[in-house]
Amino acid sequence: MDLQNLAYALTQVAHNFGAVTVVAVPLYVVSAGRPERERRVLWLVLSGWAVQIASGALFGFVSFYSYGQLPDIHGIAVAALIVKVLCALAAIAGIIVLLRSRAVRIDHRAALIWRMLAALGMTALAAAAFLRWFS
Repeated sequence: MDLQNLAYALTQVAHNFGAVTVVAVPLYVVSAGRPERERRVLWLVLSGWAVQIASGALFGFVSFYSYGQLPDIHGIAVAALIVKVLCALAAIAGIIVLLRSRAVRIDHRAALIWRMLAALGMTALAAAAFLRWFS
């Protein structure tokens, strides 16, 4: 068995489940028409972004361990990676704003942040395709 390919495949599995979480959960909340600040749902989305960050770093670690260097990416792939990182940071900031909110009722800001979380998830997923195929 090729352990390097196994490590990449298992990392990709985690990365895929993280991607599903950061896209599907906010889209569901937005499409349901009732943006919520339900803490469990926010923690679920936050965990999806954490998995995205950790598995993304693990891709680099597997390459470094296997080849003694990080992946050689340039141009569009670097831009796509930057987009993914910025999406993760912005999403985490939005989640923190909602988690810290003490408001009882759902307000305009919460609805806006849920739409932003959906857009950030979709943007990161689209950037992943460019990162994959231009690296």
